[in-house]
Formats: sequence, structure tokens, C-alpha cells
Amino acid sequence: MNLSEALQLIREIPDFPSPGILFRDITPLLANGPAFKKVIEELSKNDRGYSHVVGIEARGFIFGAAIAAESGVGFVPLRKAGKLPHATIARNYGLEYGSDVLEAHIDAVAASDSVLIVDDVLATGGTIIAAIELMNELGAEISEVVVLFEIESLGGRARIESKFPGISIRSVVKA
Repeated sequence: MNLSEALQLIREIPDFPSPGILFRDITPLLANGPAFKKVIEELSKNDRGYSHVVGIEARGFIFGAAIAAESGVGFVPLRKAGKLPHATIARNYGLEYGSDVLEAHIDAVAASDSVLIVDDVLATGGTIIAAIELMNELGAEISEVVVLFEIESLGGRARIESKFPGISIRSVVKA
């Protein structure tokens, strides 16, 4: 299976979770082993290397954990507030339809670590900015940010690049 065939398994669901939103349903892709493997191989590509994969709740966990296993490195989950059991640091962030809080354990990574930040979608950029800020506070170097989808019309890439110039952002699909 090639990457194009794998990506064709993603369904578009109009008006979900609310009117005007076009939701990309990845469950058919995840259910197809060869397709999922192909997408993980694509997301794993990185010339700079990384010691950890940082996955953003919730669908970033699916891709991030698989990338970490494929790459033989550690996985760090970034969770919504109150979900991590140990001492945490937190960042508030805006969404296209509200706001939320993202947390990391205070010992999730060390200053000598290089991280690949993974999420399913880059929309307004708020979630990824919060992830970068958390990793910066912990002292980790950002190797790259990688997403499956980028919704270009929402301007997330520009927001991230204006706040963090020089960080590499890679998307498999731009919509």
C-alpha cells in the first residue's frame, strides 16, 4: 500500500462535532494495518533525530506512541488538565471553538532531550504552541512538529512560526 492509498481511507464527516466543521475520521485508516503502518512510516521521517516523541491528547497519542515504538524512543503524553498523576506544568491554549489546558509531568523530558511533537491536526496552532512552550520550559530541544492534517485556512502554521521562528513544521496532508 502506498501513502496516497492509505490517506484515501480517511472519511470526511460534515458538521461534526458542530455545524460548519468538516471532521476527518481516521478510524478506517487505523483499522487497516498496512495503511496505518504507511502513515506511521511517513510521520516518523526526520533528518534531525529525536530522543522522545511527544503526543498531544488524544489522537496525537495514537500516532505518537506508534512513532515512538517504530523509532525505538520514549513516548511523552501531553494531557488535558487533571489527567496526569505526578507533579505537572501547564499551559492554557485557544482552540477554534474554545480554550483548554495542556499539562506535562515535570520530569517528562530533560534538557539534553530532543523531541518530535506529534498531533493529528494543525488548525489554529494553539495546542501545538502550548506543547512547544511546555517542552521549552522543561529544557528540551524541538526537533520537529509533525501532523497528519494541516487546515491551512485557519492560519496555525503562521501563528506557530511567528512565535517560534525556525521550528520545522511538517504536515502529511494540507487541506
